[in-house]
Order: sequence, then C-alpha cells, then structure tokens
Amino acid sequence: MLSEEEKGFIKYWEINRLRKKKVWRQLAVGLPLAVIIVVTIFINLFSRWHKEADKVMRREQSSLIIVLIAAALLIVVFIVIFSARHRWDMNEQQYKELSAKEDKP
Repeated sequence: MLSEEEKGFIKYWEINRLRKKKVWRQLAVGLPLAVIIVVTIFINLFSRWHKEADKVMRREQSSLIIVLIAAALLIVVFIVIFSARHRWDMNEQQYKELSAKEDKP
C-alpha cells in the first residue's frame, strides 16, 4: 500500500517526467551550484595566497586567463548536465520502484 505522498509523487512524475528531461530545465537545476564552485575557484586563484601560482599568473597572464575561462565554462557545463541528469535518474528510479510496488497485489 502506498502512502499519499508516494501516490502524489507518481502522479507528479507521470505528468512532468518528459518536461524535466529537457535541456533548458536542466540548466536551472545545476547552474547555481556550478557558478558557486567556479566563483570560489577564481576567488582562491586571485587571492594570491600561493606564491608559486602568483608567479605563474604574472608571467603568463594573457594565455592563462583564456585557459581559466575555458576551464570554468567546462566546469559549469559538466556540473549542470551531471547534476540534472542525476536528479532525473533518481526520480525516474523512484517512480519505477513505486509503480512496481503499486502494481503488486
């Protein structure tokens, strides 16, 4: 026997499962986490607490900034896609388990 919360989740996921798999919807899920991680990386890098990293930054300033921006974008894209897909997979698995539990006599 399913609880009211589980029945509500099944109804919700039946309606929204395809909509939640769309790319634009996935961006909204993982984007805040990804931006926070990238901002903390840049704060750590530009705080100049590591002397050797500071020397490298001064020597290779122009090319290093391009590499850092590209790496930051890749980090954001990876985290956004991974977290959204993971959350969707977890909800899909819960939906299948509850549906199987509901179908059992």
